[in-house]
Amino acid sequence: MTPSELHDDAIVIDGLIIAKWERELLEDMRRGGLTAANCTVSVWEGFKATVDNIVSTQKLMDECSDLVRPVHTTEDITRAKEEGKTGIIFGFQNAHAFEDQIGYVEIFKKLGVGIAQMCYNTQNLVGTGCYERDGGLSGFGREIVAEMNRVGMMCDLSHVGAKTSQEVILESKQPVCYSHCLPSGLKEHPRNKSDEELKFIADNGGFVGVTMFTPFLRAGVNATVDDYVEAIEYVMNIVGEDAIGIGTDFTQGHDQQFFEWLTHDKGYARRLTRFGEIINPKGIRTVGEFPNLTEALLRRGMSEQQVRKIMGENWVRVLRDVWGA
Repeated sequence: MTPSELHDDAIVIDGLIIAKWERELLEDMRRGGLTAANCTVSVWEGFKATVDNIVSTQKLMDECSDLVRPVHTTEDITRAKEEGKTGIIFGFQNAHAFEDQIGYVEIFKKLGVGIAQMCYNTQNLVGTGCYERDGGLSGFGREIVAEMNRVGMMCDLSHVGAKTSQEVILESKQPVCYSHCLPSGLKEHPRNKSDEELKFIADNGGFVGVTMFTPFLRAGVNATVDDYVEAIEYVMNIVGEDAIGIGTDFTQGHDQQFFEWLTHDKGYARRLTRFGEIINPKGIRTVGEFPNLTEALLRRGMSEQQVRKIMGENWVRVLRDVWGA
């Protein structure tokens, strides 16, 4: 197969997109051949605001049903591929929307939330994020993990502190993930994961989605799609070809105000970090350029089977393990 034919034939899953919800984005997903994507509907929002986000997002999806379909099971991912649509998985980047109510986990699961990150950069009722002193998983957090396991919602640890992450990995009876991270072996950064952390999650049945967010890549804003593939290969050499996938962290369509909201605690309080210029790697600036990633993986010398696993098959398998269908 040519790279283009392989991309068209493969299951292609992006494990994290936080782009602006609009028809233009969904059209670009189709141009990029995305079979499914984990799309963020909650970061700093509480229960009600998150429900409002889901309502507005569902309205857009209904209006764009020619382009997308909701995903609740891995069978829905298969159907999306067959229909030539992109399956949308609702995801959280913070457990803040659960507030202090364990029962909210099941409610959100029924609304289509398949993946939830335990913390976003800072402390919440569950544990600690990666930008402050890590107190580990709380007692309430252990109950939240157990409830997520019960209802079939995947625990995400991308922005979570090292100690809290380790304790979630050990506490969870189901596979957990870093849906979007990069290795600190290529660039030291609070958001990047050490070789030891990457190996630990894989050794315990977990999964790693590799991001291309340039502030965390070695080449920074000068990165190309080949620099992204370098990071994918680095992680794969640690976790193996069956525990790795894509999690781009596309922020397409957002303005500077959005990044200010992301980089302040709770969206408004103390500044946690500065991203600097936000520009995606050359060759995959937009979601629509996703086929260039398949080509770059092949150019790196990866086999067709490895490329299929990285681009989406591994995500399908681990999500089936967690979701039960």
